Amino acid sequence: MRALWPDTLALDVPHGGGVDTTHFSRGLLREAERLAAAAYGGDDARFLVNGSTTGNLAMLMATCRDGDTVIVSRMLHKSLLAGLVFSGARPHYLIPAMDDRRNLPLDIEPAAVAGALDLHPNAKAVVLVSPSYVGVSSNLNAIAAICHERGVPLLVDEAWGPHFHFHPDLPASAMQSGADAAVSSTHKMLAGLTQASTLVARRGRIDVNQLGTIVDMVQTTSPSALIFASLDASRRQMALDGRQRLDATLSHAARLRHALSEIDGIAVLDRDIIAGRPGAGFDPTRVIVDVHELGLTGYEAEAALRDSHGVYVEMSDLLSVMLLVTIGDDAGSIDRAIAGFQSLTALRKPQRHAVSARSSGDLIFGQVAELTPRQAFMADSTMVPVREAVGRLSADSITPYPPGIPLVAPGEWLTAETLDYLSAGIDEGMYVSGLTDPSFNTVRVVR
Repeated sequence: MRALWPDTLALDVPHGGGVDTTHFSRGLLREAERLAAAAYGGDDARFLVNGSTTGNLAMLMATCRDGDTVIVSRMLHKSLLAGLVFSGARPHYLIPAMDDRRNLPLDIEPAAVAGALDLHPNAKAVVLVSPSYVGVSSNLNAIAAICHERGVPLLVDEAWGPHFHFHPDLPASAMQSGADAAVSSTHKMLAGLTQASTLVARRGRIDVNQLGTIVDMVQTTSPSALIFASLDASRRQMALDGRQRLDATLSHAARLRHALSEIDGIAVLDRDIIAGRPGAGFDPTRVIVDVHELGLTGYEAEAALRDSHGVYVEMSDLLSVMLLVTIGDDAGSIDRAIAGFQSLTALRKPQRHAVSARSSGDLIFGQVAELTPRQAFMADSTMVPVREAVGRLSADSITPYPPGIPLVAPGEWLTAETLDYLSAGIDEGMYVSGLTDPSFNTVRVVR
């Protein structure tokens, strides 16, 4: 706190105290947002202080009404699922391609989008997550063309790709690819403060003014001037200096990848995961490191890296950890990460988990019932013991976090495989959000 005072805390000015807000606007905020729209290639933008969650809610609520069909990736973030609950839309889920060797989800193929639109010609929108949590982007150029030929807007949760727009060696951004709206988490990969995200939209297939109105409805009425300022500063930094900063970031990521691949017992996910997938892209700044051959869980590796070397990972699971290399990294942070992983070899022990335990894989795609997520979430429900929940309809969104992708959505059938996976993960340290009973002794099901 002492380090923050007085310069930073003095800037936390309340409404009406001289700072520009959505309620007491002097035009400064909207001018900053227009500059952000230009930087990201859109017609308008809104600064978000509740993270990309606000943008995901607004995109769905601006395009879908209760009972409308929306085509959406099943690898959706929990905030998109919340948007389905809020809007009442009926999802037709798109299942991404899977990497059979690693049991990891990849991209959504254009043919899958075309097929879904053939089945649901009255769909109000197509909503994709690109890049995926593992750094694989879909062929948004081709998908946007398919959507626009049918007169349907393409909305993209680009939370993990705010840097894409600013370097040619990264996948094309959603707006570069023709999306009608996209939300990106500035705070995840760029220099925005925590909770800072940006929603960018293109006029024509969506009502940009209504989209802004809904942002005001779902965003806090007490926005932080500090977060707004960090979004504006980050926009300026990337517009003027983004390519140079990302040159260094990509160089650091390449050095880290090479060094980790040389360590016995460690495997690094690389761009070969998208081999033979035309139009798919790969983000090399997301470094997924498989440690299961050392006999360690990702949770154990994360604890050792953090406690002994000050290396903070983005995510861990039963078999791996994920690191993010960002514009904030330098040679020193990369050296520290390399040393930390080298030290893990001293912790080697007999293997305990099969490769299929890396992620939820096929288990994440439950069988969807006739109820929409909203209907199931709001339905009369009851708590039942976990072992008695097999074959029941979930009333909850059950979400390992990170990555925040619901393993079970409201209105999906609970299976023994899914419940076993959750139990095994929780025993090893997995955090699961959305459970009415955090102990996972019981689950909430539709009565």
